[in-house]
Amino acid sequence: MSKNTFDPTVYNSSDNKPISAVLEKELSRRGVLKRGGALAAFTALASVGLAGCNDNDSDVVTPPSRLSLGFESIPGTKTDAVSVPPGYTAQVLAPWGTPLNDKAAEWKDDGTNTSEDQANATGMMHDGMHFFPLEGSSTEGLLCINHEYISQSRLHPNGDTKVDGKRPAEEVRKEINAHGVAVVHIKLTDGVWDVVKNSKYNKRYTAATEMDLTGPVADSDLLITKYTNEKGNKALARGTNNNCGNGHTPWGTYLTCEENWPGYFVRTDAIDNWTEEQKRLGISDEGTRYDWETVEPADENETGEFTRFNVTPGSGAATEDFRNEANGHGYIVEIDPYNPDTRATKRTALGRFRHEDCSFGKLVEGQPVVFYSGHDSRFEYIYKFVSKELWNPADANPEDRLATGAKYMNEGTLYAARFDVGGKGEWLPLTPEATTKAGGKLGDVAGFATLAEVLLNAPGAADEVGATPMDRPEWTAVDPKTGSVYVTLTNNTRRDNGDGNSDTDTNAANPREDNEHGHIIRWDEGADPSQFTWQFFLFGSFASERTLVNLSGLNETNEFGSPDGLAFDDRGLLWIQTDGGDNDNTNDQMLAVIPSELNTTEGLPVVNANNQDQLKRFFVGPNDCEVTGLAFTPDNQSFFLNLQHPGNWPAPNTIDATDGTGAIRARSATVVIMKDGGGEVGV
Repeated sequence: MSKNTFDPTVYNSSDNKPISAVLEKELSRRGVLKRGGALAAFTALASVGLAGCNDNDSDVVTPPSRLSLGFESIPGTKTDAVSVPPGYTAQVLAPWGTPLNDKAAEWKDDGTNTSEDQANATGMMHDGMHFFPLEGSSTEGLLCINHEYISQSRLHPNGDTKVDGKRPAEEVRKEINAHGVAVVHIKLTDGVWDVVKNSKYNKRYTAATEMDLTGPVADSDLLITKYTNEKGNKALARGTNNNCGNGHTPWGTYLTCEENWPGYFVRTDAIDNWTEEQKRLGISDEGTRYDWETVEPADENETGEFTRFNVTPGSGAATEDFRNEANGHGYIVEIDPYNPDTRATKRTALGRFRHEDCSFGKLVEGQPVVFYSGHDSRFEYIYKFVSKELWNPADANPEDRLATGAKYMNEGTLYAARFDVGGKGEWLPLTPEATTKAGGKLGDVAGFATLAEVLLNAPGAADEVGATPMDRPEWTAVDPKTGSVYVTLTNNTRRDNGDGNSDTDTNAANPREDNEHGHIIRWDEGADPSQFTWQFFLFGSFASERTLVNLSGLNETNEFGSPDGLAFDDRGLLWIQTDGGDNDNTNDQMLAVIPSELNTTEGLPVVNANNQDQLKRFFVGPNDCEVTGLAFTPDNQSFFLNLQHPGNWPAPNTIDATDGTGAIRARSATVVIMKDGGGEVGV
């Protein structure tokens, strides 16, 4: 039996045409050469995918000048240090293991902190985050930080251990507590940000924290387990795993996104017995990512503490095993950072898949609230959720934030995107009443009879209705000035002209085999919420690539690959972060551009050789790290970003250490960037 590893070409077996194939059809329709004239083909095709185009191919649209970047692009670097523009300073804040209260010992450089220490300190592998000001302050607030996964070699004195194939309970508890989310009270004093230890706001959510579920799945019997039966509450989940990107709401709550959660669960019986959603979403059949399920049941402190990660059904009812345990994972999780007495809530109406992040659309009084999210896998989909309730501006400052979340996030419609030729697109509803690509009703397809079943297997439902498989949709971002929505398509190394599958061939949308650089697309929605128009915004590339690859004309000052993190600040600056986009010239980085200020040229991506100098490199991370997560203070004078899995950073060795193998016990951490002498960052 082959292991169900993270391979989306296995999980998505639909015949839905990826965006490359949609554009291939358009190339054929327009009589454009596919290969030899690839650049000309892109130019011809892009012209029908650009908003505001007309019949004059040389037309340049120039926006009125209002705002500009106030720094010059910095050089790429390959060092164990961070790089920022002249006139800026970077500070390390809240690295992994920082105590939040007196229950946690100070971080120890030999890996001997206990599971209790870890439960009361910042977790590992910082990722998405958001700053929530206290009483509107720009010098004091709550930083919510995702802790995506762990490094066992760094977490323990000598890595993970096993005895006769079994993991020790204390090690696993420490690993569970290093996952999740941290709410961290921070304050700026004399120009330095620091953690406010023992604050009432400081709180950890881990892979063991009880959480509520709401929405259609919570109202079904799909969550019943031995544990929920004992508790008398079927709408209950234990923990949140693999929290990658994030979002926030207009009413002041934090959204954390469960991404590669399937790898934490295993099913060991014959795959023919599995549910379709287990196969489609990628539950493992050969053990979990960290083997948590192997702890001896006798060592558990509560029912199913570790055995719950094995979802193989027993011979009895669901109340006697953990066959439904994984059904409580894969959601957008809402947290009220201002009220530590509340529980985190998983909003099932927004669908269950590998959520990368979550962004809300531009708010209009009397219109629904909209959330966008990408499914981070090759050939997966982009989704939006449209609330049933209409936006009331009075809800921006509610007394009960989670009740407001329930109002807008418990009922509504989930859609998946189909990108059509001519720069048009359609949002396809994921409901039992929806029409499938075969012309029938989704509810008549096995496994989708109820809305709860549809949401539980949102990618499978998107397969059936004909959504467009994309090149790893990751972060979304909404321009506060225009309402345009952006998404990073990180890369797709399965793009191949020679595999006999025309749907994965290169073409005008992806004119590169082994597409390692990725690109960014944006779209706009009008009066009809089921329709949208889309266009290419930016193609990642290194400067040394040939023209057919470097479609945005990037040079050494702004070359990048694998766009991942994406966020607008409230001024309209778009910040782009990379993961795995390093080369011989630079580590992973963060760049900035102001989309509303760009001169655009018909027939080219929005960022092109004529205006690429407006895309500037602002930050470069240390060796081996991913640059991720971005948060801002209300006055835009402090920017927070995260550095995940650095190789040998931060320095000096007072917070670095060597483990038993001679490797550096480096720590993921938040970095704060401020302008020397004060002032807004970036302008």
